[in-house]
Amino acid sequence: EMSVRSRLLPSPLTSAALLLAWVMLNESASPGQWLLGALLALAIPWLLAPLRPTRSRLRSWPVLLRLFVVVLWDIVRSNLDIARRVLGRDAAIQPRFVWVPIDLQDPLAIVLLAGIVTTTPGTISAELSDDHRWLLVHALHAPDDAAAAAIVADIKARYEVPLAEVFG
Repeated sequence: EMSVRSRLLPSPLTSAALLLAWVMLNESASPGQWLLGALLALAIPWLLAPLRPTRSRLRSWPVLLRLFVVVLWDIVRSNLDIARRVLGRDAAIQPRFVWVPIDLQDPLAIVLLAGIVTTTPGTISAELSDDHRWLLVHALHAPDDAAAAAIVADIKARYEVPLAEVFG
């Protein structure tokens, strides 16, 4: 059951940001601007609350931290691999689109997976299927079906499994 505070003020940080943005955009700190800004800062999140997706719950901070380290390492490693391919012979780059099946249910986890894939050089999230069960990934180098399968397995093992632990 939601508390009275969370029903009346569903997103306190958003309300505070809206109030400050209102005062700054109007370039006036008059009491009237503060009052109007406060009314908008309370009303807008309250009116939009039914449209917000359910809140994601972080279940494992240590796994999230390990995932962060893995992603940072993969960014460095991938950058070196991409540099080698780009500066090497032309045949070293054979792009391909690959569909990655997604087992994640949490919307934030899916968004994070797509963001991680895009952040890691050599892959870009191109599309999410309407049912949120497939992520289309453009891989810079996937010369055959075995390489495409390896990319899928890598994404699932290195990113999706930890995200499932964090948001499961």
